[in-house]
Amino acid sequence: MARILIAGCGYLGCELARRLAGEGHTVFGLRREVPDLDAGFEWIAGDLGQPDALAAALPGEIDFAVHAAAPRLAAGASAEDVTRGVYLDGLSNLLRALTRSGSQPRRVFFVSSTSVYGQKRGEWVDEASPTHPTRKTGEILLLAEKLLAAADVPGSSLRLGGLYGPGRTRLIENVRSGRASIPAGDPHYTNRIHRDDAARAIAHLIALDAPAPLYLGVDCEPAAEEAVFGWLAQRLEVAPPTRARRDESATPRRAGSKRCRNALLLESGFTFEYPSFREGYAALLDEA
Repeated sequence: MARILIAGCGYLGCELARRLAGEGHTVFGLRREVPDLDAGFEWIAGDLGQPDALAAALPGEIDFAVHAAAPRLAAGASAEDVTRGVYLDGLSNLLRALTRSGSQPRRVFFVSSTSVYGQKRGEWVDEASPTHPTRKTGEILLLAEKLLAAADVPGSSLRLGGLYGPGRTRLIENVRSGRASIPAGDPHYTNRIHRDDAARAIAHLIALDAPAPLYLGVDCEPAAEEAVFGWLAQRLEVAPPTRARRDESATPRRAGSKRCRNALLLESGFTFEYPSFREGYAALLDEA
């Protein structure tokens, strides 16, 4: 069994920590404000923005560390500054703190995003595809990936698609209420992964003897928005969203339209509990 640090123990990190603790590992969940609850693992109060205090807070030797922090934008704060502080500076500070605390982890994992890709015409992409992010978040995440790749400690980055799951049902509510609309033009492809599968994927990579430096963490079916909206509308027994004309104001199209391959993750032996949006959203609807 290993001693594992989850830096940024939030929506994804807590689920990962619970699963790893359930497997018998000693798990430490790091966050700035420690909740007053027994989650089945040990909480550590620490801030990725304060490397000196962070090093002092770390609990001795760490076998594996996972950077799973996500930015929270406070009023008046610059989105770019917050994003850079959490992903790039936060990862740098974590690596520095591990070194200062005397830890020599076997591997550090960084939770990245498919936003590092700039493809927008429905192209297929994988780990070897060119990365030309169109937004600052993608640029910063790519810099953080490169930082980890150049570090002295072995590292792996997992580029997650859109994360959904318990408590994240905005798409369902948009379709149910009629707020969802399909922009005009070519199909807009989306990539997603259920939170539980994302946590299972990271736990799976931790268990591998020699994981690759980079994986795509998406389910097995990149899907056009129209297909997802239509399926949800049918399950909810509501009218499907309409497609806007080109001259109409519609829901803004999100940046990028690409189809991400998860072949490398599957080849590593990982299996999905929710291989497509259908199984994942069906589970959420059944729970509701």
